[in-house]
Amino acid sequence: MIVEHALLQVTPGRGEEFRAAFAEAKSIIAGMPGFSGLRLSRGIESPDTYLLLVEWQTLANHTDGFRGSPEYERWRALLHHFYDPFPVVEHFDPVDGV
Repeated sequence: MIVEHALLQVTPGRGEEFRAAFAEAKSIIAGMPGFSGLRLSRGIESPDTYLLLVEWQTLANHTDGFRGSPEYERWRALLHHFYDPFPVVEHFDPVDGV
């Protein structure tokens, strides 16, 4: 399993609109091969910052599968205009036994 991590800086004042769009976009990503789950959390100290964690079976499921799919274009159209600046996405390999 791979964990995708992104800190999403949403334009101030657009949080409610972003969350509504994310609720719609969630079904897009959830239907992708290799998708295992996600969690979206809102910052307490910085309420315009959201933490997105997505679990994938493999890195390629995200980088090649999802990002290379027509579904990604729909995801991007729903969400990318909310970010300022555009987020850096990183991938993590869980550490067993900790």
